[in-house]
Amino acid sequence: QVQLVESGGGLVQPGGSLRLSCEVSGSGIRYLRMGWYRQAPGKRELVAQISPGGDINYAESVKGRFTISRDNAKNTVYLQMNSLKPEDTAVYYCNRPISPWSSWGQGTQVTVSS
Repeated sequence: QVQLVESGGGLVQPGGSLRLSCEVSGSGIRYLRMGWYRQAPGKRELVAQISPGGDINYAESVKGRFTISRDNAKNTVYLQMNSLKPEDTAVYYCNRPISPWSSWGQGTQVTVSS
């Protein structure tokens, strides 16, 4: 069974930075497109995705501020978040953008507030 463990969230002031990690066990990610989602009340958004070959797409809301990356050897996906805004406040999850695994992780809370 696939397990997803997200970490790295926290409370940060507007303009600050955080780096999220998502460690995947039970499946290799080398040949998989992976993505980061965020869930705010009433809304879930796919904010970034990365293909096995390194092609990357971002939601307009985070373009230029967030950077997704992957380390296939560590079976881990990262999300570097810079210039954070209050509207980035959400629980962040990783999963496959196409045919997501049914077993989502617990997510990691990001709160941007002064």
